[in-house]
Amino acid sequence: MALLDQAAAVAVAAPRANKRAKVAAEEEEYEPCRSPAAAKKVARLTVWCKSLVFHGEGYAVFDDADGRMVFRVDSYYAGRRSMALMDHAGRVLLTVRRRHCRVLSLTETWEVYKGDVDDDGATCSLHDATDGQDEPPHLMMRATKDLGNPSCTVSMLAAGAGNSDEPACGHGLYRMSWSRREEWSRVHCSRGCINSLIAEVRRKRGGPRKTTLLGKDVLSLTVQPGMDQAVAMAMLMISNSYR
Repeated sequence: MALLDQAAAVAVAAPRANKRAKVAAEEEEYEPCRSPAAAKKVARLTVWCKSLVFHGEGYAVFDDADGRMVFRVDSYYAGRRSMALMDHAGRVLLTVRRRHCRVLSLTETWEVYKGDVDDDGATCSLHDATDGQDEPPHLMMRATKDLGNPSCTVSMLAAGAGNSDEPACGHGLYRMSWSRREEWSRVHCSRGCINSLIAEVRRKRGGPRKTTLLGKDVLSLTVQPGMDQAVAMAMLMISNSYR
């Protein structure tokens, strides 16, 4: 009788254990990286296109796994050419800046610098809080778009803002494209990737079945393994300015 009871208990417990193992495996597969550096797994972030400080222009980025803030952008003046991408504590990771355009120019160029860079670019500096020393501005990325073209070329000149040695695909060219009608932006690596799509932005969907489109200022950013999340966010900021 005791053996029958033990067998019945095992039969009941086995499906529950299998279910728990399956759920744990799914959570492990989709859990974003804990740092803004290059993740080893797919990262899913929610981007709110609002500043949390003055309810103005800016961004607030949250980790879908636990709801914590990952990045923030606070723009104090409308129409600024420069935006600072910060971590949750307010430390500037990247400066995204639009270059001055020549009169009647058919191209638009954005540059991304590592650290905090001044607006004019003449007296800018990169401040490293670990040693208290100032360094020259570190140009990391340049995006160039032709007039009327729904895509742009991104040249990666240096490693990302996180702790990884290299951004996805290393130094090289990326292609950033977008669709106003379908409301998406995509980043493809031009070389060395098995899966060339390395980041994608879409309107956020909510509701019990994730089928209800949220407001136009709520986006979902998916970053593939190996891509620096801060770099992907900088690309999103640039694509939004182009759109």
